[in-house]
Amino acid sequence: MNKQKVVLIGNGMAGVRCIEELLKLNSADFEITIFGSEPYPNYNRIMLSKVLQGDTSVEDITINDWDWYKENNIQLFVDETVIKIDTEHKTVISDKDRMISYDHLIIATGSNPFILPLPGADKEGVTAFRDIKDCETMMTTAKTHKKAAVIGGGLLGLEAARGLLNLGMEVKVIHIADILMERQLDKTAANMLQKELEKQGMEFLLEKQTESILGDDRVTGLRFSDGEEIEADLVVMAVGIRPNSALANESGIKVNRGIVVNDFMETDVKDVYAVGECAEHNGIAYGLVAPLYDQGKVIARKICGFEDETYQGSVLSTQLKVSGVDVFSAGQFIEDEQTKSFNMYDEWNGVYKKVLINDGAICGAVLFGDTTEGSKLFRAIQNREQFSDYMSANQDKSAETSIVSIMEDNELVCGCNGVTKGAIVEAIQTNGLSTFEEVKNCTTASRSCGGCKSLVVDLLEQTLGDGFVGGQKESICGCTDLSREEVVEEIRTKGLTHIKEVMNVLGWKNTEGCSKCRPALNYYLGMVNPLEYQDERESRFVNERLHANIQKDGTFSVVPRIYGGVTNAEELRRIANVADKYEVPLIKITGGQRIDLLGVEKENLPKVWEDLGMPSGYAYGKTLRTVKTCVGENFCRFGTQDSIGMGIELEKKFERLNTPHKVKMAVSACPRNCAESGIKDVGVVGIEGAWEIYVGGNGGTHLRAGDLLYKVKTKQEVIEITGAFLQYYRETADYLERTSAWVERVGLDHVRSVLDDEKTRAELYARMEEALSVLKDPWKEAIENKKIQEDLYEHVKVPVEVK
Repeated sequence: MNKQKVVLIGNGMAGVRCIEELLKLNSADFEITIFGSEPYPNYNRIMLSKVLQGDTSVEDITINDWDWYKENNIQLFVDETVIKIDTEHKTVISDKDRMISYDHLIIATGSNPFILPLPGADKEGVTAFRDIKDCETMMTTAKTHKKAAVIGGGLLGLEAARGLLNLGMEVKVIHIADILMERQLDKTAANMLQKELEKQGMEFLLEKQTESILGDDRVTGLRFSDGEEIEADLVVMAVGIRPNSALANESGIKVNRGIVVNDFMETDVKDVYAVGECAEHNGIAYGLVAPLYDQGKVIARKICGFEDETYQGSVLSTQLKVSGVDVFSAGQFIEDEQTKSFNMYDEWNGVYKKVLINDGAICGAVLFGDTTEGSKLFRAIQNREQFSDYMSANQDKSAETSIVSIMEDNELVCGCNGVTKGAIVEAIQTNGLSTFEEVKNCTTASRSCGGCKSLVVDLLEQTLGDGFVGGQKESICGCTDLSREEVVEEIRTKGLTHIKEVMNVLGWKNTEGCSKCRPALNYYLGMVNPLEYQDERESRFVNERLHANIQKDGTFSVVPRIYGGVTNAEELRRIANVADKYEVPLIKITGGQRIDLLGVEKENLPKVWEDLGMPSGYAYGKTLRTVKTCVGENFCRFGTQDSIGMGIELEKKFERLNTPHKVKMAVSACPRNCAESGIKDVGVVGIEGAWEIYVGGNGGTHLRAGDLLYKVKTKQEVIEITGAFLQYYRETADYLERTSAWVERVGLDHVRSVLDDEKTRAELYARMEEALSVLKDPWKEAIENKKIQEDLYEHVKVPVEVK
């Protein structure tokens, strides 16, 4: 039997979800082709803000990797755009002159960011925030510019602003309305959100209308309609989206605001469907995930010959984190003459709840700070439940009752993917699921935004009872069901010595591993067996193998080590000579008091390092990056300690140490903290006659002040406690878990209790000394043995981290 040809235009979340549903119903009878305009597999656009913040890679937000397409016999054309649909002959033509015929065509072209038609909108430094390329533009700009303006105070604009703050930029958010997120929040919730975001460092200009973008070739600022001007060298427009319906319109398919579809998501052309943000159903183009997934199910069933389900529109809800703050909104959220409201406002704890009632039934809700009731209220709104029943249920439940225990089986746990409590419980019982990762992979719950993770884990605990092993256990990747703790324990008890052995003995599903587990296993093996393990270079990220950070344009960034930020004329001459010789386009002083040579061609890397004759600063490594210092007591009139000497001693002691994630340190000579010791993984502050040691700080993705661990008198105590702390972190943290997240997870009191035991602390420090004793300089080894040259042509095969 000839297979029916299904062609999908658009490799995004809505379109590929449609294909997933089709494969579930009937994977044998269809020949599937997908066109994607971006050079990536299907990824989670909701998580782009995490990529912008810098600690999440494209691999981490990938929903279906390259192997998924192969496993399902899907022909995928990436970086290729369909430019014409011939509905008469049922073919599509791409911008690479590829012609593919179809029996069923699904248009999932998504939406385009709305760029305000302002004078100067075409200047360099003006961007949208819609895809990975936009993220890369912002990350690159943040390295050389410091003032950002985000036009738009909706969800997208606030996420962009948070990411830019994390990149070290000063951020002003310009919004035409008088409150933030006016389409989801009322004035009370919006004002609470604004106060929280101002604490994080955002500035807001509300009720401002941008008149023009200033500058010659590059943006230098904004002018508003009231005449006020501000400086800006990056402008991000996040003012909304428009359905991308141009292709359909040019092909003779009916278009209004979006591509017009009926209840089966069919266009006015036979066998042509539209799904997602490009589709318009009953006059509405939906931009949230849950409606798009519902639409995909309807299309899949229709193509398979089932006409038992139609799409009837969606009641919209938003439950998410905005820059770390929980908000929920559903249905009607502004009072009118027909509604009454129930309000609860706790300013002290930052919690707000408003439920709107129309004729006795719940018709809308807004939650801020605590959104645990979100899914329950959403179901109540959908079903027009009586408010009196809702209040009775709340009064009847005890304080100890968990949210999931009072949820109905048909109540949504994962709004993004439409997964109910009943579906999750059935999957756990039927398939013998026991971990969060297994539930996520089986049901798709928590696969999009991840906001329902805690509910999924609670359901696991409730369903398994005594069989629940506890905690939010996650496998280290999709190649195995084993957690970090289980893998490390197996390595120890079984005496495993190399990556392939681990995979074979522990039954890896993918015998070659993936970009997540290979670097992790390489680290765990080295941490467990530092005296015996031979580092597996091919399992390191490309940046670590090439000893430089790959940039957007394919060039590299080279950062030599400058201990404690202290250099001399000879080193500076060498750096300047290298910059001249290799025509380095940008020389940048970094925030870690080093010099970054940006734009080095990859073939020049070995010679650049050889000519520099300086050790690498490991700006690319999961290791100690920098020890930032102030000038200290020898020069500063406020200094009480020798911060430079302490910083250099720490840096030389722990450089090249492999750690779960990058580690940054700082030493300040007094509590004025000029070296920013309070937001480092390890921060040391000099006081009169003593040193304070702070741990778990982070000035990046999730801003966190360090916790005071100890106050000690001598430099040697600082080094020994730092060594013991880092060793305990090395032994118990997940790979790619920063000290800030690790300290919050295990608790400062627990860390202190471990280090308070003198015997345990001595043992930890002894293991640290053992690990340090066998460290080789991989940079020097690579230069001497010409290994960088080998990697120049092999790095495509290596896991690549997006910085």
